[in-house]
Amino acid sequence: MSHTSHPIKAALWMSGALAGFSSMAVAGRALAANLDTFEILGYRSFFGLLIVLSVTIAQRRYRELRPKAMWLHFGRNVGHFAGQNLWLFALTLIPMAQLFALEFSYPILVGLGATLFLGEKMTPLRAGTSVMGFIGILVVARPFTGDGLSIGLLAAMACAFGFAASALFTKRLTLTAHVSVLSIMFWMVLIQLGFGILCAGFDGDVAIPTLRDLPWVLVVAVSGLGAHFCLTTALSLAPASIVTPIDFLRLPIIAVIGMLFYAESLDFFVFLGAAIIFSANYFNILAEARRT
Repeated sequence: MSHTSHPIKAALWMSGALAGFSSMAVAGRALAANLDTFEILGYRSFFGLLIVLSVTIAQRRYRELRPKAMWLHFGRNVGHFAGQNLWLFALTLIPMAQLFALEFSYPILVGLGATLFLGEKMTPLRAGTSVMGFIGILVVARPFTGDGLSIGLLAAMACAFGFAASALFTKRLTLTAHVSVLSIMFWMVLIQLGFGILCAGFDGDVAIPTLRDLPWVLVVAVSGLGAHFCLTTALSLAPASIVTPIDFLRLPIIAVIGMLFYAESLDFFVFLGAAIIFSANYFNILAEARRT
């Protein structure tokens, strides 16, 4: 985190993150008709690897790609790969806004995981916001009404656990192993390329993207890498208390996209639950800011 805050620059970078995450959702749904989630992530990782290697060569940052703390990289990518597969699977089964709302619960899980696995203290505020976040998840999912917990809702909730595990390993990589963002991105695309090939080829049938699919595969690769780069850059320019509310704009944006292009209705309870989840996250961020 830089000592001087640049909220305007951070907001501009966050606009790139919002575009990237939204584009990835649209592209993922377009590819789901012809490719399974393992194939999508395998091809995404292949093109992502080409992008990361191009940046490395252009900037001559070869030393950053040397193996270091590989068990942390492996753990991070097991969580991320599982989370991404579940996210793409849920994307085809439930409204986009509902998926994004449930995804926002992962920072709360990170807080709980940091208490359990990283030795951080469970404060009354952290416990209270965890309960608050759980209430928000129940409001979004509404398991006791209608058809209850569908496969899509379960996948969406489970993906948050994968992303939380990935975040915890990332924290260890950056804070204790002092690994650069470029190194994290390189090992992410390389390891997940291997995961994608193994999982996609397990049934002996790997689909090849058609000429119609190829642009969407490129969108998934570029938007995924670009969104995380923009988000990381924004957090380096301004506190999380400024960046997080901007990130929350993903929900109304994707809700409008779902309504206009996929005839998904705007659900009041999704926004109410997401607001509760966001509030729980924001209280945690403000508390952390006061301690530092």
